[in-house]
Amino acid sequence: MNLLLIQGANMEYLGRRQPELYGTTTAKELDAAIRRRAKDLGVSVEIVYTNAEGEAVSAIYKADRAKFDGLLFNPAGFLHAGHALRDCLRSISMPAIEIHMTNIEKRGFGSITSEAAVGMIAGFGVDSYLLALEAMVARLRPAAA
Repeated sequence: MNLLLIQGANMEYLGRRQPELYGTTTAKELDAAIRRRAKDLGVSVEIVYTNAEGEAVSAIYKADRAKFDGLLFNPAGFLHAGHALRDCLRSISMPAIEIHMTNIEKRGFGSITSEAAVGMIAGFGVDSYLLALEAMVARLRPAAA
């Protein structure tokens, strides 16, 4: 099972950017935790960081054409105006789960992209990623059986 994780704008500064909201776990540490959990689950995860929405769209289309099984994504800075990302998500065949470290609703933010996802996990910090990974595997495993 091959999964793609897209980390949107500003996520490369995780651990340095607003630690009062996002904690002190760095992007490198988060990637290692995700890869460990993916290995435990017997899946492969490719992780892409981008500050450009078009690059995120291109990476998703490339993965869809390569028949990746699922997409995990944190739109991050694309949350408010990611119309191109949303349109991309509407046209791919693999399921997508949106991830947020904070509870965006509590913070008064709405997501442009969430309606194109099968679900959203938000508000659990770094654990939001691990929960999303587990949710995606649970969703895909019955289909693979």
